[in-house]
Amino acid sequence: MKSKWMLLGAAALMAVPAIVWAQQYPIQVVPVGKGPYTFPPGFRTDFSKVQILVTEKLSSNLYILHGNAGVDTAHPDASGGRMAVLFGPDGVFLVDSENKPVAAKSLAAIRTFTQAPIKMMVNSHAHSDHTGGNGFFARQGAVIMAQENLRYEMMPNPNAPPRPAGAPPLPAFDPMDLPTVTYKYEAATEGKPAMVIHMNGETVDLIPMMPSHMGGDTVVKFEKANTIYIQDFYRNFGYPFADQANGGSIKGMLKAVDLLMNLSDDKTVLVPGHGTFIHKQDLLPYRAMIVDLLAKVGELRKSGRSLKDILAMNITQKYDATTLGDTQDSKDRFVTELYNEAVGELPPIVNGRRNMPRNN
Repeated sequence: MKSKWMLLGAAALMAVPAIVWAQQYPIQVVPVGKGPYTFPPGFRTDFSKVQILVTEKLSSNLYILHGNAGVDTAHPDASGGRMAVLFGPDGVFLVDSENKPVAAKSLAAIRTFTQAPIKMMVNSHAHSDHTGGNGFFARQGAVIMAQENLRYEMMPNPNAPPRPAGAPPLPAFDPMDLPTVTYKYEAATEGKPAMVIHMNGETVDLIPMMPSHMGGDTVVKFEKANTIYIQDFYRNFGYPFADQANGGSIKGMLKAVDLLMNLSDDKTVLVPGHGTFIHKQDLLPYRAMIVDLLAKVGELRKSGRSLKDILAMNITQKYDATTLGDTQDSKDRFVTELYNEAVGELPPIVNGRRNMPRNN
């Protein structure tokens, strides 16, 4: 009997390390900044000061890269947009590619945890803080995938308005930046993946979205990790941003929230391009705020108020205290977008872009 208890005790002790050392994901390595942040007039981001760091781990082979805080005027909470890196014996699969000037730093960060070859990338949307490194990673071997509208959005715009006085010139167009594998959003198959990648023990769903943040958005679901990279239609640092000239839509953001509610369960980790990780219930107050302010702006516009009038009313005031990064620029941009959609419909998307009217 004594020897039996000794054997049971030894077995129990052997099981303890597995319990003690089991990893609980996600693991936050570097938190995003909270601010407030101020930059001197005329300050431009010095990308030599940007560090690319492993900021979160979503599973044993799914990591997030992001920049440091306090150095990027566009995204002071953490420079650039998040990159997701799935790695293993099948190679490296990337979601997005950060800003162009830090592409080599992004690769160096990847090489701190894997030497596997770069194989594939999907772009979640076209903004340069998510696609700037495309050409660099294409030259490392990445096949780049995205919505067809995103490919159009990344091409030179022949109808682009003149650059503001003093603005730096746009970088030269690099055809290697463009996705080479494309798919379309189809309302009839909404929420279904356009492509499924089986790689490194993970199943990755590329789900094209309705026009929301931009006109060619994709969310990326990692089924085993129960994680969805939801890109920038949701943010909790600054007010919502629908890039309407490039296909975005405030009303589309509401549809995107509803779709994500169906694609996720209560434990699904939702990874926005900026701000903190969330779960599906965190989408509800975001949605309610948009619905509330869209209705208010609609009433004001129907009563004859101009955009200038509405901007002066500070209609976001009741949400300012709970919105980190609520700069005046962020608020004014959001209210302008609400004004554009509160009455009538936006112009149609043609080759990824809209011909937006000037507001008076």
